[in-house]
Amino acid sequence: MTMADEILLTTPQVAERLGVSVRRVQALIHDGRLPSQQFGRDHLIRESDLTLVADRKPGRPSKNTGDDQQAVASPTEEAIKKPTKQRAAKAGMKNAKKK
Repeated sequence: MTMADEILLTTPQVAERLGVSVRRVQALIHDGRLPSQQFGRDHLIRESDLTLVADRKPGRPSKNTGDDQQAVASPTEEAIKKPTKQRAAKAGMKNAKKK
């Protein structure tokens, strides 16, 4: 197949074929995982290059990349532990900590 015979796709077309958002396609291009040719503000992707990202894992990567990381309390858990003036008032507590 010659370069003239190569099928070029727009980012919305690629997003539809891969089942992801246009923004995700743009991120793949920016990260260098999906080659593209830029014409003005538009990126055109060769149809044959879709195989480069077809076997990617779906979704976001896990935040826990190793077992050596310690569990960190979420902001919600921290908020539950420390009563605020508003929570104290709602709970009927009279002696809430004042800052």
